[in-house]
Amino acid sequence: MAHTTEIKDAADVLIEEYGVDDHFHDHHEGDKYQSNFLMTYVFSMDHKIIAKQFLITGMFWAFIGAAMSVIFRLQLGFPESDMAWLQPILGKWIEVNDAGIGILSQEFYYALVTMHGTIIVFFVLTAGLSGTFSNLLIPLQVGTRDMASPFLNMLSYWFFFLAGLVMFLSLFVSTGPFSGGWVAYPPLSALSQASSGSGVGMDLWLLSLVFFVVSVLLGGINYVTTVLNLRTKGMTMWRLPLTIWAFLITAIIGILSFPVLVSGFFLLMFDRMLDTSFYLSEIFIGGQALDHVGGSPILYQHLFWFLGHPEVYIIILPAMGIVSEVLSVHSRKPIFGYRAMVFSILAIAFLSFLVWAHHMFMSGINPFISMIFTLFTLVIAVPSAVKVFNWIATLYKGNVRFNSASLFAIGFVSLFISGGLTGIFLGNSAIDIQMHDTYFVVAHFHIVMGIAAFFGMFAGIYHWFPKMYGRFMNETVGKIHFWITMIGAYAIFWPMHYIGIAGVPRRYYSFSNFDTFSQFAEMNKFITIAAIVVFVAQLFFVANFFYSIWKGKKQRVKNPWGATTLEWTTPIVPGHGNWPDKLPAVHRWSYDYGKGGEEFISQIQPVEDWEKEYDDH
Repeated sequence: MAHTTEIKDAADVLIEEYGVDDHFHDHHEGDKYQSNFLMTYVFSMDHKIIAKQFLITGMFWAFIGAAMSVIFRLQLGFPESDMAWLQPILGKWIEVNDAGIGILSQEFYYALVTMHGTIIVFFVLTAGLSGTFSNLLIPLQVGTRDMASPFLNMLSYWFFFLAGLVMFLSLFVSTGPFSGGWVAYPPLSALSQASSGSGVGMDLWLLSLVFFVVSVLLGGINYVTTVLNLRTKGMTMWRLPLTIWAFLITAIIGILSFPVLVSGFFLLMFDRMLDTSFYLSEIFIGGQALDHVGGSPILYQHLFWFLGHPEVYIIILPAMGIVSEVLSVHSRKPIFGYRAMVFSILAIAFLSFLVWAHHMFMSGINPFISMIFTLFTLVIAVPSAVKVFNWIATLYKGNVRFNSASLFAIGFVSLFISGGLTGIFLGNSAIDIQMHDTYFVVAHFHIVMGIAAFFGMFAGIYHWFPKMYGRFMNETVGKIHFWITMIGAYAIFWPMHYIGIAGVPRRYYSFSNFDTFSQFAEMNKFITIAAIVVFVAQLFFVANFFYSIWKGKKQRVKNPWGATTLEWTTPIVPGHGNWPDKLPAVHRWSYDYGKGGEEFISQIQPVEDWEKEYDDH
């Protein structure tokens, strides 16, 4: 027993005096994982390589999802035009009508809308955003060698890759991909005979998303464990950057909500394959009554939206964390109201589980229940407003560098304000009854969730690209990318608010046969042209990204932005293990800018005597 105590005391002395930690041995053992190309870049257990895998895979899916939106926007903007030129790509889904004009198949139009939503929400803005930056930044910013379980981390990416592969294959089945909407409401999703897109394509869609949820859970457990257990010496929770708070709470939300979605999917599979009736009752197809009694499609809506609304914050919280960090660094000011920002993240996470039925105001739920969900929906706007106020206060009188990263972060704030304000309309059940399933809803969630989250992702890529690749992206191309995307995003979605107020419904294949709606044909053309321009602008970003990996301006110093957080204390391109010797010790919070005549003070710099009376952190 005495011998064991001596060993423990010696270990404590090593950790205290030399920074040797229990992952130091793993760092050197980790070299065996870098022995060849496959283990270094494909089946890597290095969190930074896995982050790049998530990012590049997400970029692939973003291209696919955006291309789909361009195709169905062509149908909406130019419904009478000849689309025969798309036949080499889409094959039989381009049909030739009696006039000899190639038109987009109505069935495939709905498949495009469905797959666009699925791909962007899950594969790009969930896995691509959170998977990239949680993997890249959590070990670097909390001061550890790697994730708590590098093996599970690798598996989380490969389950995501497997989910993407299955979804990709569903695009090529003879009956077509799933076409019942990305929310997959029964009965279209529960009956294979309901439409051609409800057949094998739907089975593959369900299988893909189950694999996807496994990926999210493996990653989320790893993120939470790493933040709570592997912080370096001195890194208290109140010294964590807001990025880490955002990633931590995002992971917790995912762990709690995604299993509910899987339970709903399993019941859906039982209805499809075992003739159960969890969601089906008194169904007629082609005049024939099916033997399904006792189920309720409303049950599926509850299970789906119990994930679906927390999913909004799974997407937007990482972007909020990134924007908080980028704005502070590039305005050369401490983040305004750090603790208020943390508490607002916690409040958003809690309230996100109490608002799901505001998606169901039209489903026949009791008006009293609608009133309760209206109340919580309006209350959740308060912590969001706190964050907006604090971002603006951080920028106020700051010495702002208007580079690509900060521009996209400022653009995020603009989009979050304008898109969030329209949510107040839709959160009110009385108004939502009029707005539901119109283009007003499309405009709201694309601005506040879709485009805003993309802006957060772009801000993060431009800001941390040097940490990923040791080079900078081209600033001129980056600013062109920003301005076209910013102006184009508003050009696409702001007019949709007006046609939505006029009652134009979403998901319609064509409005040319409706006198009421055909008057908006010119506006639809304008929106489509803007969508094409924005899509082309993203190709500038892709070219800039891949060119800069090999040919971008080289990073010459460890900390090019003058930031205070730990990732900028590593070598320019850190190896597996991040720090070549001992782990850094933290002495202060994450946002010491403009203090004591210093432009910035790193977290690893000890607190001076004169600071202690002012330092609340």
